[in-house]
Amino acid sequence: MPDHAYDLAQGAARADLCRYLAACYYEPTPAFAEERMFATMLAAATTLGDAYAAPVRRLADAYAGTALQDLLVDYTRLFIGPIGTLAKPYGSVWLAGDVTLMQDSSVAVEALYEEGGFALDQEFRELPDHVAAELEFLYLLIHEQNVAQARSDLPAVHGNADLRRRFLAAHLGAWAPPFAHAVAAGAQTAFYRELAALTERFVADETAAVRE
Repeated sequence: MPDHAYDLAQGAARADLCRYLAACYYEPTPAFAEERMFATMLAAATTLGDAYAAPVRRLADAYAGTALQDLLVDYTRLFIGPIGTLAKPYGSVWLAGDVTLMQDSSVAVEALYEEGGFALDQEFRELPDHVAAELEFLYLLIHEQNVAQARSDLPAVHGNADLRRRFLAAHLGAWAPPFAHAVAAGAQTAFYRELAALTERFVADETAAVRE
């Protein structure tokens, strides 16, 4: 029997919001506006209620009100460096304080990706524990949860919940808070401050949901 307590529309909105959160951690380009990314993000957030709609509106307004060059400068300062990177976007940095990247936590998250049928695009030039990659994996897990619920496939529902629980407990859910705090503290633009707050809230809500 289907789980009538599960709201498929909200599940789809959570997936969309997660996917576009991941996109925000790529280098900002005019495509952010040209592809109406924030309009789609706001539609998803509105389905989830004002607790998400309000911060997504602020995020969209901050993007629209900031010159692309200023966003690029802030993105570089925060995430790339090369000197004094303020918020390194890799799980291994926050989980183990690794100075050199691609450590045990990076290998461990790759194993979870493989278990979940997630493969990084060949054009993805970052490490597997980059924040964008981990958010995209979470998007995939939420999407697969929706598919399993729609099909009333209870073994798939339970397996997905277990994988999300392990992933969030050991990886993204564990390091998103200190990472988001570093982004908020170091950002010179409202866009990245709003993105940090929204990311922390979303990941915290997803982590709490799989603990229930």
